[in-house]
Amino acid sequence: MTTMDGQTHDVGKWDLLIAHPPCTYLSNAGANRLRVNGEIQPGRMEKAKAARAMFMEMLDAEIPRIAVENPVPGKIHGLPPYSQIIQPYMFGDAWLKRTCLWLKNLPLLMATNCVVPTGKWVETTPHGRAARPGEWENKGRRTPKERSKTFPSVAKAMAEQWGGLEG
Repeated sequence: MTTMDGQTHDVGKWDLLIAHPPCTYLSNAGANRLRVNGEIQPGRMEKAKAARAMFMEMLDAEIPRIAVENPVPGKIHGLPPYSQIIQPYMFGDAWLKRTCLWLKNLPLLMATNCVVPTGKWVETTPHGRAARPGEWENKGRRTPKERSKTFPSVAKAMAEQWGGLEG
């Protein structure tokens, strides 16, 4: 397997893969950056194609059980249909952050601790307009790295519900 840093790793046989590939170029959140003045940006589209290839390599890996986690993708990227949508508030974190799961030979992830959501984890900019440089930080919003993180409560549910499966 080749990782984002270009390193090739021989990891032997796995029985479970829970993947969290980068979402920068595939998600609906980044869709308003794909076009400028109605024109698709070739550089960004090439990065999206590379991100899609990495996503599909994970989803199509020869591993018996696979879960790939990512935000709702832009339709233009042609990802297969997702299996499930989850939210952090279903696992004890009081936030809205719609997250898709693509599952192979795994059961749906069951909610563990539903709480009332208090707000959106990821703020949005007006439709069709990318955030200006510094706009997120100036309004106290989270950085791209913070916005992309998987909630520990969700990761715990994945490990507990899928980690001990056999077959």
